[in-house]
Amino acid sequence: MHIRNACMGVALGIAAWTPLATGAGTRLICSFETPAEVQRIKTSGARVTRVRQHATEGRYAAQVDFEAASQPSIEIVPESSDFRPYGSLALDVTNPFGDPLSFVVQVEDAAGAKTSAHTALPLRAGESASFAFALNAPPPLQMGMRGEPAIPGFRLLAEDHHPVDLSRIAVIRVYLHEPGKPRTMLLDNLRLAPGVSYDRIVDEYGQFAGEAWPGKLTGAAQFESRKAEEEAELKLHPDLPDRDEYGGWASGPKLQATGFFRAARYQDKWWLVAPNGHLFFSIGIDCVTTREGGTVVEGREGLFAWLPPAQDPLAVHYEQSRSRTPVGLRDIRFNSGRTFNFFAANLQRKYGADWKQKWQEMTLKRLRAWGVNTIGNWSDTSLYGNGRVPYTVTLGIRGEVAEVSSGADYWTRMRDVFDPRFEQAVDESVRAAATARRDDPWVVGYFVDNELAWGNMRNERTRYGLALGALSQDAGSPAKRALVAQLKARYNTVERLNAAWASSVASWEDFAARPYQPTGEFTSGMRQDLAEFMTEFANRYFRTIRDALRKYDPNHLYLGSRFAGYTREEVLAAARYCDVISFNIYRARVNPPEWSVLEGVDKPVVIGEFHMGALDRGMFHPGLVATPDQAARAATYQDYVRSVADHPPFVGCHFFKLNDEPVTGRPMDGENYNIGFTTVTDSIYPELVDAARAVHAEVYARHAGAVK
Repeated sequence: MHIRNACMGVALGIAAWTPLATGAGTRLICSFETPAEVQRIKTSGARVTRVRQHATEGRYAAQVDFEAASQPSIEIVPESSDFRPYGSLALDVTNPFGDPLSFVVQVEDAAGAKTSAHTALPLRAGESASFAFALNAPPPLQMGMRGEPAIPGFRLLAEDHHPVDLSRIAVIRVYLHEPGKPRTMLLDNLRLAPGVSYDRIVDEYGQFAGEAWPGKLTGAAQFESRKAEEEAELKLHPDLPDRDEYGGWASGPKLQATGFFRAARYQDKWWLVAPNGHLFFSIGIDCVTTREGGTVVEGREGLFAWLPPAQDPLAVHYEQSRSRTPVGLRDIRFNSGRTFNFFAANLQRKYGADWKQKWQEMTLKRLRAWGVNTIGNWSDTSLYGNGRVPYTVTLGIRGEVAEVSSGADYWTRMRDVFDPRFEQAVDESVRAAATARRDDPWVVGYFVDNELAWGNMRNERTRYGLALGALSQDAGSPAKRALVAQLKARYNTVERLNAAWASSVASWEDFAARPYQPTGEFTSGMRQDLAEFMTEFANRYFRTIRDALRKYDPNHLYLGSRFAGYTREEVLAAARYCDVISFNIYRARVNPPEWSVLEGVDKPVVIGEFHMGALDRGMFHPGLVATPDQAARAATYQDYVRSVADHPPFVGCHFFKLNDEPVTGRPMDGENYNIGFTTVTDSIYPELVDAARAVHAEVYARHAGAVK
């Protein structure tokens, strides 16, 4: 009774929300205006009552009180089972209480086939929204993108894309997944609505054509007006106060000047130190480049309202995709073929014939004005040595080298460090860039490789994945031979190995020649042996790269390999050989209790990638950290940077990336995330820029402990 009365009180107060109209293009299933509609609803661990949505207009909604069960639900049987020709199920939902509300909608056909969808972001306290559940829409990866186009006027629920027979729909369910305590929602206007469309969804500027939003470019004349407005702002505020030529702390403590960037401890905090001796906290942006704006157009020309004909000056931005599909992604289509770079085309429209040089000049001004003092990974090498913003050098190990699977192989498998060709591949991959940059004081350091398939700490099989991958190979694998040699040196006889591993190996020769996969629980001896192999693998990897960098460039920092997955063994090896350990941390913030992997590690740490996005400005996917809108995105950015600055080992964080990804997906993996400081039309996100300037202005005092 207490819950019901409280909820009704809140419901009666929601006078500002008017449900979406159910006119043309929709078909009403249930409006909850009559008692009979509510009485037909079946419940399991829930109770449904009919409540007024407005004190004077007599509209009603269904109030659903869910119990604290594992899956409390309601079921609605539609009067008409034929949902054709509609492509989505829509509903209006209000969260009347203080905790965020997430829910699931499920549709089942007469044959028992089911498809489900859930809230991508929970409803905040007192928030109302109209949701759409796209039915039988193709999985977006099959269309070459991660997030699917919006249905205008709705928030899309994240569906599983299981097909159902739309001519024979039997039941609609709404349920909560393990709510933990009683929860309430207000549900109204269950209806059929248009589905996801891929027809001419991109306008001539590379923007979503189906919606309008603040900042959307509506005409070519706006390029010049926005450019003039931003240039005036940058002239008024060209740099943050209290910054030296490198973006270091001008009035802060000054340590020994070595002429190059280095890392040092100062008052129990790790810092980078600029060439002039000033303390330096690396605030970076990745992918400062025009190369990443291309999207595949070949084979899906119908997505675009306009593409330049061959004689158009903008046709120079067609290219042939050279992307390789990541080994961990099998279901993407349209990741190869002819591409068109809408971002570069817009830069040409905005800046003219010498667009690339003018964009670079504008970008360097922006970075200084925003308080960004590092050009991060994957950036255009023509920006190296610019003399205004320090930069990191991006390297990757190339060459013909044997590989080892860790079972967590997304981008690629690990190169086999026991292969004699590995050292040569490292030398050849490092030599040219390191030799060219060794005397440049603006180089912060080298990132070598990215998000390698080290495994992770989720369970024993993922933790020891590299060792298990070596065991699964035959005697032709250098890693397998190295592991067998390690075990022979320790145990001498297979009988002793079998006793320690609870195994039944016939002979060393058989063990080396045949793939081996342990079954059952790991013994303590097996864990120790696998961990020792992992340690030696990681030591060889980081030591070989460290030695090559020192050989060709003894002046600059080795910044590690930007861990995504990792185990304790690899982190300790990185601490042993890298000057700075790097992680890509895609979370809302960095929480020190979650970083037990760094216990006992006395090395500085830099974040190579983080981001957050939203869906309120025409993009289809918010990225790996979703926020409700651009204001929340900006606030989350500030909180993230502050959480990094508050953590003593951390010496910086780099945002991924400068510009939004193409709305129809980048070629290699279909990512189409709202993760830029700028849009496809080279317009800034003002909320994010303002928030970044503010938090960057406080970062030195905050890391020093003077501001909380």
